[in-house]
Amino acid sequence: MIHSSRRQLLRTLGLSAAALPFTGILRAADPPPAPRRRIVFVFSPNGTVPDEFWPDSPGPDFTFKRILSPLTEFRDRTLLLRGISNKVRGDGDGHMRGMGCMLTGIELLPGNIQGGSDTPAGWASGISFDQELKNHLQSNPATRTRVGSLSLGVAVPNRADPWTRWSYSGANQPITPLDDPSRVFQTLYGGIKDKKTLGSVLDGVAAELRDFAAKAPPADRELLERHLTHVRELERKLQQTDAAPMRHPVPPPDPRLELVNDRIPEISRAQIELLVGAFANDDTRVATIQYTHSVGQARMTWLGIPDAHHSLSHDPDHAKESHEKLVKINQWFAGEIAHLAKRLASIPEADGQGTLLDHTTILWTNELGKGNSHSQDNLPFLLLGGGLGFKTGRVLDLGGIPHNRLWLAIAHALGHPLTTFGKPELCHDGPLPLA
Repeated sequence: MIHSSRRQLLRTLGLSAAALPFTGILRAADPPPAPRRRIVFVFSPNGTVPDEFWPDSPGPDFTFKRILSPLTEFRDRTLLLRGISNKVRGDGDGHMRGMGCMLTGIELLPGNIQGGSDTPAGWASGISFDQELKNHLQSNPATRTRVGSLSLGVAVPNRADPWTRWSYSGANQPITPLDDPSRVFQTLYGGIKDKKTLGSVLDGVAAELRDFAAKAPPADRELLERHLTHVRELERKLQQTDAAPMRHPVPPPDPRLELVNDRIPEISRAQIELLVGAFANDDTRVATIQYTHSVGQARMTWLGIPDAHHSLSHDPDHAKESHEKLVKINQWFAGEIAHLAKRLASIPEADGQGTLLDHTTILWTNELGKGNSHSQDNLPFLLLGGGLGFKTGRVLDLGGIPHNRLWLAIAHALGHPLTTFGKPELCHDGPLPLA
């Protein structure tokens, strides 16, 4: 007879619940836990170069063009979604709406920040999709993690405006990405040192309470004993935490790493390593990585390109030299995606069920489909990995649907059956069928 679970087997054997602690030998009959599913949203700015990004035709028989060539080894694990548009309108210029409405799927609030030739605007008027997913996963003990979500930046400037923020904890609540790897490390692991310090403090407190209790009048002794019990419980919790070291130790980043333009490649690799460590240690299951920002003027000097990125993106299509430089810039971003995928693929899951990449999806996108036109149609959406259970190794042409429907599909894949997200009118046809 095959039993569906240990609990059913115990009932069949006539064992009571009281016998449960003594039946460890039967634990192998339990169904394996559901695999951890993770997602990381990656942003690069100023549009792509469509003729060197999109394969020539949809379907499974496609070949990567130059921009995506660094991802060739992951071709069968990639899903390219052509024909997705940001249909959110309202205040703000194309870059502002492309940035602030991408993850939120809803309009920017009225404001006084002027951009381009369009109306001024403020922050986004709703929560971003990464934070919606974080809230859902944190609400369930089975998927809750120590750090609900991780917002990383690479060369994000020290200013706050709708061009520099794409993640929001709610309406009018932008999230500042952490662009200093040392700060990210402190956020993730700084508490380990704090716990050791707290442990020594608690030892002293417990000793003092015991001394006071021995001398205190009987009326006060009970209160002191309750305090002492509370301190012992805190010590026990700290000992439990220390008994379970990180599965994937993460070395601290080089503190000498300067946060300057020419060190962007090193900053990127440091942030990727911290993200991979956070996923491997199950510190978080939702993350974002933001490369520079909308209208970002990074100069890719390590590629031999001294020109500012945003300025290049506005050159006309017939400017061949600018075209080639933009291809190299976007190809570099694809190379960072490839590096992230390789690192995830190199680390086995804790339960032995495949690698981190098997249960992680990398989603790479942009605020514009094309820089010099400010188009928000045909946005570049690339999904890589197995975290959502979508069918990969293909290119789909979706004919101009709102990007809100992609967020619904991802939410459903992660067990969050949203019926709308962002602007409800853009969700009428429901989640995209991508499985």
